[in-house]
Amino acid sequence: MPSDPQHARAPIVDTAASPSARLRALGLGDVRLDDGFWARRRRRNREVSIPLQHRCIEETGRLENFRWAAGAEGEHQGFVFNDSDVYKWVEALAWSLADGEDGDLRQMFEGAVDLIEGAQRSDGYLHTYYSRDHAGERWTDLTHRHELYSSGHLIQAAVAAHRAGDERLLRVARRLAGHICDRFGPAAEGRQEETDGHPEIEMAMVELYRETGERRYLDQARFFLDVRRGLGLINSAEQEILPFRDYRRMEGHAVCNVYLNAGATDVLLETGDQSLRPALEGMWENMALRQLYVTGGIGSRHHVESFGADYELPNGRAYTETCAAIGSFMWNWRMLLATGSARFADLMELTLYNGFLSGPSIDGRAYFYVNPLTDDGRHRRKEWYPCACCPPNVARLLASLPGYLATGDGEGVQIHLYAPSTIRARVGGGGEVELAVRTGQPWSGDVEVEVRTAATFPLSLRVPAWAEGASLTVNGSRADVPAEPGTYAVIWRPWRVGDTVRLALPTPVRLVEAHPHVTEDRGAVAVTRGPLVYAFEAADNPGADPRDVVVNRRQAGTVTARPDLLDGIHTVSVRGAVRTPGEGWRGRLYRTATADGAGGAARELTLVPYFAWANREPGPMQVWLASP
Repeated sequence: MPSDPQHARAPIVDTAASPSARLRALGLGDVRLDDGFWARRRRRNREVSIPLQHRCIEETGRLENFRWAAGAEGEHQGFVFNDSDVYKWVEALAWSLADGEDGDLRQMFEGAVDLIEGAQRSDGYLHTYYSRDHAGERWTDLTHRHELYSSGHLIQAAVAAHRAGDERLLRVARRLAGHICDRFGPAAEGRQEETDGHPEIEMAMVELYRETGERRYLDQARFFLDVRRGLGLINSAEQEILPFRDYRRMEGHAVCNVYLNAGATDVLLETGDQSLRPALEGMWENMALRQLYVTGGIGSRHHVESFGADYELPNGRAYTETCAAIGSFMWNWRMLLATGSARFADLMELTLYNGFLSGPSIDGRAYFYVNPLTDDGRHRRKEWYPCACCPPNVARLLASLPGYLATGDGEGVQIHLYAPSTIRARVGGGGEVELAVRTGQPWSGDVEVEVRTAATFPLSLRVPAWAEGASLTVNGSRADVPAEPGTYAVIWRPWRVGDTVRLALPTPVRLVEAHPHVTEDRGAVAVTRGPLVYAFEAADNPGADPRDVVVNRRQAGTVTARPDLLDGIHTVSVRGAVRTPGEGWRGRLYRTATADGAGGAARELTLVPYFAWANREPGPMQVWLASP
């Protein structure tokens, strides 16, 4: 079979590539999700979550704040930065309308844009809290009041809306961005040399530059990055406050870290500024190798919602905010665009299926803010929060998900995340090709890609790091291209209509263990299969306390399809025992150590995907299970 061994083994892009040579996200409408796991969740997001969030936004006064800013009676309600929740929700609406018109969603969108447009001041300023009673305090407490953070979310919503065909919101965003550019800059030029405590404006300004081509927005993003000291918001007590380029580890507020790093990667992508690369790569290595939960969650401390020390990964006290998982996903996407390295797509996949998807309930009606890895049954999702950053953030990621599946690089197509979909992209000399992706992921690993356009181009398929023993065929014949886990298999050939590539990805039940320095997980294993992490939940194991469970490492697990359970999941069963404390512990908290660690009633233990926990009656849950 024709192929190009050199391209098969080379990275997709040079890590020092210029902006013109990098991977590029496909345009709106170039990737369409077909029916499957993620299409169902996006449909529920569109039909259930977004309308429910509209009700919550209205009932909690967030929309009323815009009416008040435009002159209505009353007063500002809620947190000073509540505008940002509206903007994230509007962004979710915009991406959803791009999928297809819906009268109810359109009415919500137009009504929200009317309110936002009406609240803007004549000089372009837009922040409801400072519109009237506090107008004299504008831009005076950027560390805590998040005016630029909220502005960033408006700009991102406007870019999404513009890509979906709306002009009005982009005009609002450009007036606001012009006001910001005029206000902030070097003190020597008579401007305010400062940035927001919560990063976000950096990403937004780069996106506005991409949408409009106006260079000053990109320059403004770079200014905000260069003027920053610390990694955003409330820094940890032991953190040394440094310029961004001097950092090599993740510290302080987790969401701030990953939002800032996403913005910095955007600047790198658009300017080619290689001085940013050591900080970005150093912080990513630190996060991925020392501060990452097995679920892809980040942020181990409730105190200032922050990263902890290296290997500090408590399970019950894990903060692992849903927004932090979203921010990590967005940052890894940008690092993938910058480097073409499969490790970033691997972490996107892990985070998407586990650290992120555990946030929303299966029915799309409630959300976790915090995602622990063990719980006694008291932690439950809520419909809304006083600080409601997570629900609309979930909605906008689900709504925009097709744009993260694949890219082009001017020559060919790269598929990073697998879902039933149709992909259209321009390759080679500019001709458009169409691909159809079929897969049963996450329940089965195999992926099939059908080429529907005759053309010569390289097709790159990510081989996930978990896929030991993967194999690749083209039209039923084994490809002479390696399918090594944690890399891309690149096939470059003249394609004919109907050619089919099959990537076989084994998905056995795997028991994984943590680095020995993660002291809380010593002598324990987590159960995984394909991209999913599994959890022990009391509902499936009557009478068993997860603290008493011991997993047998020597016996393979089994998989059962359960179309009747939790929206159609696959459960995993492993062999083990339940070792309850004996009579020797009666009335004691401590005792002299004994050599007797055996015993216990042998039994089969059933686990569900971590994302599905807490969707039934309350009860204990645990990811890491003893396995000495």
